[in-house]
Amino acid sequence: MGTEVERHEFSREDRARYRRKVRQCLDVFAEMLRESRFEFERPMTGLEIELNLVDEQAEPAMRNAEVLAAIADPDFQTELGQFNVEINVAPRRLTGDGTADFERHVRDSLNAAEEKARTVGAHMVMIGILPTLTRDHLTLESLSANPRYALLNEQIFAARGEDLDIRIDGVDRLAVTADTVAPEAACTSTQFHLQVSPGQFAAYWNAAQCIAGVQVALGANAPFLFGKELWRETRIPLFEQATDTRSEEIKAQGVRPRVWFGERWVTSVFDLFEENVRYFPALLPVCDDDDPARTLAQGDTPQLGELRLHNGTVYRWNRPVYDVVRGRPHLRVENRVLPAGPTVVDTVANGAFYFGLVRTLADSDRPLWSQMSFSAAEENFHACARHGITAQVFWPGLGYLPVTELVLRRLLPLAREGLDAWEVEPAERDRLLTIIEQRCLTGRNGATWQADTLHLLEDDRNMARPDALRAVLQRYIPLMHENTPVHEWPVE
Repeated sequence: MGTEVERHEFSREDRARYRRKVRQCLDVFAEMLRESRFEFERPMTGLEIELNLVDEQAEPAMRNAEVLAAIADPDFQTELGQFNVEINVAPRRLTGDGTADFERHVRDSLNAAEEKARTVGAHMVMIGILPTLTRDHLTLESLSANPRYALLNEQIFAARGEDLDIRIDGVDRLAVTADTVAPEAACTSTQFHLQVSPGQFAAYWNAAQCIAGVQVALGANAPFLFGKELWRETRIPLFEQATDTRSEEIKAQGVRPRVWFGERWVTSVFDLFEENVRYFPALLPVCDDDDPARTLAQGDTPQLGELRLHNGTVYRWNRPVYDVVRGRPHLRVENRVLPAGPTVVDTVANGAFYFGLVRTLADSDRPLWSQMSFSAAEENFHACARHGITAQVFWPGLGYLPVTELVLRRLLPLAREGLDAWEVEPAERDRLLTIIEQRCLTGRNGATWQADTLHLLEDDRNMARPDALRAVLQRYIPLMHENTPVHEWPVE
């Protein structure tokens, strides 16, 4: 969705032309797959982190344009809400101390950006959902100035034909309506990118789907929304509902949602792109002048702009990515399940666990997904979003068991094996996986720390909920900057 879009009205001819063009792109993509025209010999990994902006009172600060101007760093970009920015970390290999390089780069960049953001009265926070967000913060006026967001909002509601109905039953119950997509801006995420070959793509994507629930359980960091305590990772149901283009009647007909776990294991990356084209109408039917078939026939690399733009408006939790860098095409799995934060070192530990585990599962002689139904993986995903680190999950050969027991008994050794296959330095491997291990042993991640701190402030200090939520965030921010893993954070 990084594509700039300026047009504000689309005709029927625009939509028909776009459909023809995106299908042409799909045909060209299939030909490229047959000819193996992809770069994958030196696989790279990437990282994106979405951040919140707050003011001195820990309230959302609608200042991303001012903050980005002050930072003046192309790695930082706008996001949906005026209280959001995103950092895109340059891709690198995991070999050696690649994970430590990620950590150093992100910390240095965030520290420099925080210093500059303070000059315009803002502070940066890595957290799944700001505890101090209210409905008043999420209006049409709170969307970023980029016309792409206004157009996306307009097209979603044109497709839906009615207001959004957001309902989440957790510890508390939330039932609100929204007339914009602004509630989506409440969800700030971490995205891991992994470059893979066409032949390996299906195995890596299937593996990522298998472990998505476990990732969410370990990394949950969004227990609150609009003053309510809901799921441990409330981002998941909120994002699924805040960009839903379907009316109730359309849902009843079995039409797929645009925020989608999927419905089956795949055998090729083509399956995912083809599903996107077959199931989802265009939200932003913008065509360029490139003829991808002619470009390919001339020996050049087509950008496949329409296919990429369309893919960016289907929000799979594990998304396929086609990209072109220095004239060479490549494929990536974009893992989108995790929230931002709580710290940079926690984020990098989450990445090490993910990169190592999918490597081992993808290389397995007997694929895990051949032993596990797709619906079981999806049920794990939502159970882990609801219950976080206390969730029970299904796992082949083990049945239902606590997610922490699964990680300690089975998955950490597999992640360690995978990091060895990536040739990560053993000391770095052990440092990061120990953080995951300690989270399981202590039962503490970002969500449990936030909830435990809230309960302490409400029950022992007699704070009203809004004041307690503000105090939670005010305690969270300095601990985030200290970069001490969240399992060591005190509740006080």
